[in-house]
Amino acid sequence: MEQQIVRPKNALSKTMSTTAQEAALSGETKMADLEARMPGARRALFSRYHIGGCSSCGFQPEETIAEVCARNEDLPVDEVIAHLEASHENDLEMQIAPSDLKAALATEDPPKLIDLRTREEFEAVKIEGAELFSQDLQQTAFGTWPKNTTIVLYDHKGPRALDAAAYFIGHGFSKAKALQGGIDLYSQEADSSLPRYQVEIE
Repeated sequence: MEQQIVRPKNALSKTMSTTAQEAALSGETKMADLEARMPGARRALFSRYHIGGCSSCGFQPEETIAEVCARNEDLPVDEVIAHLEASHENDLEMQIAPSDLKAALATEDPPKLIDLRTREEFEAVKIEGAELFSQDLQQTAFGTWPKNTTIVLYDHKGPRALDAAAYFIGHGFSKAKALQGGIDLYSQEADSSLPRYQVEIE
């Protein structure tokens, strides 16, 4: 059985700038690079083209966008890239920056915080006021929380939170947001008292 191990990160480890300039997408962009740059890319591809949602329609990290398009009914590469870019713009609207979340948490009406990570990660480090996600919490939210409730969901580095925010928005919570970069970026840009860590699988 795989076990998740939470280990502290070296305080001197370097991270990539979130504002770094990136080359435009092209047919030669590898899927691993695509997902690193656009965390919601898999969701975008699946929602329109049924690509990437299961083993039968999945793709490999080293495949290029053009190769994936070619073996999926020869989809037009330019069309797929345009869809990915438009979806990414929508994803950016769903995100809240670490500094903005910190400011919101200091107000008299702070957002509800939902932590999507494992219990081990949650117990090791969390943003103050957060609740650990569970099916019971989801049922309570969907059944009793007003639809205009401001909700911020976060994970370790961001991708899962985007999908979760989209799911909450789809169920009527128009003010659901995903924390940009997860708790990892939050600890760098908003609250340095939160230790950074990496998850290892044994």
